[in-house]
Amino acid sequence: MERIAKFFKVSEKRFLEDYLTHFPEEGEERAREIYASLILPRRATSGSAGYDFFIPKSLTLAPHETVMIPTGMSVRMSEGWVLFLYPRSGLGFKYRFQLNNTVGVIDSDYFYSDNEGHIFARMTNDSNEGKTLCLEAGTAFMQGVFVPYGITEDDTCAAVRNGGLGSTSL
Repeated sequence: MERIAKFFKVSEKRFLEDYLTHFPEEGEERAREIYASLILPRRATSGSAGYDFFIPKSLTLAPHETVMIPTGMSVRMSEGWVLFLYPRSGLGFKYRFQLNNTVGVIDSDYFYSDNEGHIFARMTNDSNEGKTLCLEAGTAFMQGVFVPYGITEDDTCAAVRNGGLGSTSL
């Protein structure tokens, strides 16, 4: 197995700013407690392809309810690799719990953005059976899989990223 990446917690300052933007009712003291308890993504078994991401706070999502989750994580990876993000398959199967963009794509240069490469997940409980989803803080809710990629022989791209969603639009 080739070792091509390393996960990091974003700085406490970055996390507090992003977390309190989405959960202002939590307050700074609670956000600091959550930051201190963040768990780096990891594989569940030696045969697992995916790295589990752990939800930073307990959440209850009614059917068709959506939440933006600042994970507090970033990843530095070798050039030529990408991290694809998916919901945990069991949650998807039982609740139709899904990423709103269907698959998250974390490029290798995202780590160097002004936002420290902070990985977010906008997730929806899209249950058609009326099931409410309850996740306890520290539960694995999403998984990331590293995949190598190639570029065309005549590729001349020299643009540099700075930011997240929409930052590479032309």
